[in-house]
Amino acid sequence: MSLSLSINASATLPRHRAAVEWPTMSLAIGIYAGWGLLTFFHATIPPVLLVPLGAWVIAWQGSLQHEIIHGHPTRWRAFNRALGSVPLSLWLPFARYRMLHLSHHRDERLTDPLDDPESYYWTEADWARLGRVGRWLVRTQSRLLGRLVIGPVWSIGRFLLSEAEAIRGGDRVIARIWARHLLACAAVLVWLVLVCDLHPLAYVALFLYPGTALSMLRSFAEHKAESAVEKRTAIVENAPVLGLLFLNNNLHAAHHAQPTLPWYRLPDWYRANRAALLAGNDGLLYESYGEVVRRFLVTPHDRPTHPFDRAPGRETQ
Repeated sequence: MSLSLSINASATLPRHRAAVEWPTMSLAIGIYAGWGLLTFFHATIPPVLLVPLGAWVIAWQGSLQHEIIHGHPTRWRAFNRALGSVPLSLWLPFARYRMLHLSHHRDERLTDPLDDPESYYWTEADWARLGRVGRWLVRTQSRLLGRLVIGPVWSIGRFLLSEAEAIRGGDRVIARIWARHLLACAAVLVWLVLVCDLHPLAYVALFLYPGTALSMLRSFAEHKAESAVEKRTAIVENAPVLGLLFLNNNLHAAHHAQPTLPWYRLPDWYRANRAALLAGNDGLLYESYGEVVRRFLVTPHDRPTHPFDRAPGRETQ
């Protein structure tokens, strides 16, 4: 993020990067071990515990993958990518997540429905083509309740259709990514079905769907379409539990300002630069995720169409 304010870019930053960032490595070990134990012993764990724990471990791996995309936890890129490529979520190849997320970090295009692959906004032309039912579904997801209930199947479905269209259109890079991903998915399914006796549909219901919904709580209000780049990224404070789950990505303006900073160093950097970040994003701050829930559970976060609509070939800020 290109802030024209008084941000101390070096505050709390390490002088030398460690070869291995052990807080993140320890986290990775815990996530994969926890997933293995939960799936193996699923039949003995009451659903009232299994669902939140399963959701947590899926969302936590998503946060870990996000951390890996930004160059952690070691200096060895091949190892990092192998660590992030275990497909616990099944539907999202890590290599595609990496490609799309790095495009999202072109901050000058944040929220743009044509250039930001993580935007929830629509161009006027695409909105008109959605049809009545499609527009209702999108409007419903502009409320947090709708995003959590409908959002996973909507987002996963649209993503898979888009990937299939790209492969049918001859995109060999995406085709190779999916070929490798499906092989890894086969290994996960062997573990689930043959070792754990866990039906894939039960895994979707108990782990995947609630875990994807939990991740969507983080992303729901973290960006908003504004003319100034700095005003597009929010901050959620006072999140000791969900902050751990999201690896401090609730401090989202700080993450966009310092995207390569390890998650465990981000809070100190945020505190050192809080005033400048809030001045830059015009006070786009939520006290906690409780405030996000109170404000947007049944009230729209924003309108679905992008306020600075543009067609291909026409530039906007």
